[in-house]
Amino acid sequence: MSVPQNTTPHSSAWVSFTYVSFAASLAMIGLGIFYLPLDWWSRGYLAMGVLMLVQSCVTMTKTVRDQHEATKLVNRIEDARAERILMEVGKSAA
Repeated sequence: MSVPQNTTPHSSAWVSFTYVSFAASLAMIGLGIFYLPLDWWSRGYLAMGVLMLVQSCVTMTKTVRDQHEATKLVNRIEDARAERILMEVGKSAA
C-alpha cells in the first residue's frame, strides 16, 4: 500500500486501535440485539439495520476520501501544467 505524498502513515498502534474498536462495538451491538426481549423477527430486523448502517458508513467514507484524493490529483496536474507553461515562457524570454 503506497502512502500519498505529503502525508504521514498511520502508526501500527492506531491501526490496531481502530480494528479493535470496530470489533468491540460490533460485538457489543450484536450481544445487545441478541439479549433484547424481542422475537427473532425483530432481532433480525435490527441486526440487518446495523449491518446496513456499517456498510453504508464504509461506502460513504470511501466515496468522500476518493473524491478528496481526486481533487488533489487534479490540483497537482494543474500545478504541473502551470509550471510547464511558466518554464516555456521563461525559456522563450531568455
